[in-house]
Amino acid sequence: MKQSPFRMGWILVMFDLPVVTDRERRAATRFRNDLLDDGYLMIQFSIYARPCVSYEHQEKHIAKVKGLVPEAGNVRIMFMTDEQWKKSVTVIGKNYEQGKRAVDPAMPQQIEFWE
Repeated sequence: MKQSPFRMGWILVMFDLPVVTDRERRAATRFRNDLLDDGYLMIQFSIYARPCVSYEHQEKHIAKVKGLVPEAGNVRIMFMTDEQWKKSVTVIGKNYEQGKRAVDPAMPQQIEFWE
C-alpha cells in the first residue's frame, strides 16, 4: 500500500542555545550531537532536519527532542511534508564554506530502516 506523500516528511529543529560559559557550550554541543545520533542532518548551523515516515514516528522523535533541550535553550520544532520539502530552494553563495552541512537531502528510498 502506497502512503500519501503528505504523510511522510521532515522534522525541522531550529534552535538558539547560549554558548557563553563552558557549561553552556558543552550543553549545546551535547544537544547537537544527540540530534545527529538520532538521525538528524545539519542543514545550517542551528537547523537540523530528520526524515520521518509517519505521524507516529514524528511524535516519537519530537518527544525525544523535548527531553534533550538544555535548560537555557530556545527550540522550535516543525514538521514539513516531503512534498513541501521538495519545493524548498537552497541558495548558496559561491564562497560559502558548506562544511558538514547537508546539501539538499532527499527522503531516503528505504526510510523504514531509519525508523
